[in-house]
Amino acid sequence: MDWGTELWDQFEVLERHTQWGLDLLDRYVKFVKERTEVEQAYAKQLRSLVKKYLPKRPAKDDPESKFTQHQSFMQLLQEVNDFAGQRELVAENLSFRVCLELAKYSQEMKQERKLHFQEGRRAQQQLENGFKQLENSKRKFERDCREAEKAAQTAERLDQDINATKADVEKAKQQAHLRSHMAEESKNEYAAQLQRFNRDQAHFYFSQMPQIFDKLQDMDERRATRLGAGYGLLSETELQVVPIIAKCLEGMKVAADAVDAKNDSQVLIEQHKSGFARPGDVEFEDFSQPMNRAPSDSSLGTPSDGRPELRGSGRSRAKRWPFGKKSKTVVTEDFSHLPPEQQRKRLQQQLEDRNRELQKEVDQREALKKMKDVYEKTPQMGDPASLEPRIAETLSNIERLKLEVQKYEAWLAEAESRVLSNRGDSLGRHTRPPDPPASAPPDSSSSNSGSQDNKESSEDPPSEEGQDTPIYTEFDEDFEEPASPIGQCVAIYQFEGSSEGTISMTEGEDLSLMEEDKGDGWTRVRRKQGGEGYVPTSYLRVTLN
Repeated sequence: MDWGTELWDQFEVLERHTQWGLDLLDRYVKFVKERTEVEQAYAKQLRSLVKKYLPKRPAKDDPESKFTQHQSFMQLLQEVNDFAGQRELVAENLSFRVCLELAKYSQEMKQERKLHFQEGRRAQQQLENGFKQLENSKRKFERDCREAEKAAQTAERLDQDINATKADVEKAKQQAHLRSHMAEESKNEYAAQLQRFNRDQAHFYFSQMPQIFDKLQDMDERRATRLGAGYGLLSETELQVVPIIAKCLEGMKVAADAVDAKNDSQVLIEQHKSGFARPGDVEFEDFSQPMNRAPSDSSLGTPSDGRPELRGSGRSRAKRWPFGKKSKTVVTEDFSHLPPEQQRKRLQQQLEDRNRELQKEVDQREALKKMKDVYEKTPQMGDPASLEPRIAETLSNIERLKLEVQKYEAWLAEAESRVLSNRGDSLGRHTRPPDPPASAPPDSSSSNSGSQDNKESSEDPPSEEGQDTPIYTEFDEDFEEPASPIGQCVAIYQFEGSSEGTISMTEGEDLSLMEEDKGDGWTRVRRKQGGEGYVPTSYLRVTLN
């Protein structure tokens, strides 16, 4: 079934239908155009959102970048950014493949439709003109017939009139004959015009207009097919980015699964572990009675100027309190303002950076040497002397970097020694001081319970409980006669000498060995700043002369 056969008389209907089809095509193009604007705005907002939440500092300068939570969030933002890129790709494809191409196709269809309807209207106009000519020849034939009949009646009446002259009768007969001849010619012309019009009308309705209508039908069907394909492009464009979007979503899931709480806890430890030993017990400061004892950090003593000094008055101010408000520190080149563990890490990082820079300068120097050799062998390629300043500069940089490497290596060795001396796991390799002798007060037995606790938890530093009681009353007599050191020792742990005869020492402090352990677990030492006393033997690393 085709329009030329079935809709031969529906010229106006076809005109309205084809116009509606083109309007629908234009509406769809406009819809897709607005859809692309929505996609572009969506992608732009997503990118702005991602940019808003991206860190301002580079990852290498941001300590938070080492946490898996932060890394997963950054990966999530990256996937959202990639997702926005796919939305932009959808908008771009729709704009090109639908908006531009269908808009161009719509213009072509409008031009083709215009030509077809112009052709139809010309055919209609020609048929109308033929019908007008037919009507004119018909009216002329009718008029000539009436005139001929009237002339014949006039000639017959004069012929019967006895009063009419022969000349009048002949004239009337000639007039009737002329009118009759004219009527015959009009009849022939009318018949020819009618035959011509019928032929044109048949051609119009059975050939010319059906062909035009078939062309319109073909045009409209092509437009509908192309419009359907345009509908399909909407989903096809989405399907093209589905694999990439699926990868983005899978990346988001991977980022979510990558969050490792245990690892983040370990990272926090590595970033902020100070390496300091835990503070010892706060000593009891007895201000009730002054005592003149050997100078120590935690007992009453007599300063060099002879004035009595209250026990612990200096140490209470110097004690490190971890929960207090931290004062503003001055940043130093060797990072000594940082805790030992953090200092070691920063020095290690600086050393690695200097080594990389040094290797880069060495490679550059070798390359310049090779280039100089090439220039010397082939002067037309360049002047060897032009490379001397650059070679000298690299040599200067190499010497500077070597000095810096040596400097950081020394600082790093010192920092590592501090870390080793402060490391908590070394505490478990040493036992607590033995019990005081039987002559000590009964409450000194508390060190036994402290020793038992150490066996259960080797990670905690040795307890200093049990050191608050007097040791030997004979200690005072030992200090009367100064003796020369018999060796050297280093304090492995911090010790608060709060009992009579003992002396305080700090972790890592170098001491002079005055008297070896006699089997009671105590060793007499002398501090460099003055003062002698007993400390637990297990708290020392001893080297005899």
